[in-house]
Amino acid sequence: MYLTTDKKKEIFKDHSKSEIDSGSTEGQVALFTFRIAHLTGHLKLNKKDKTTQRSLVLMVGKRRKLLEYLKAKDIERYRAIIKKLGLRK
Repeated sequence: MYLTTDKKKEIFKDHSKSEIDSGSTEGQVALFTFRIAHLTGHLKLNKKDKTTQRSLVLMVGKRRKLLEYLKAKDIERYRAIIKKLGLRK
């Protein structure tokens, strides 16, 4: 499996306040980014996998909504997470 509990703890530790803080917006955005990158690689090899394609589109939408929430709530945290994950150019 590509996403183990150790990997999740590492993601939350790097992007949240602690490794058990899985509810923070930054941690959730980082987790979605990791999962989106994995699904993108899968779809490059399996172009006709429509179920995974739909899941990817839904996940990108969820991440976008979380980023919009963070932008409205605290613009500095939004800018920090965008820069750290390299989402915008």
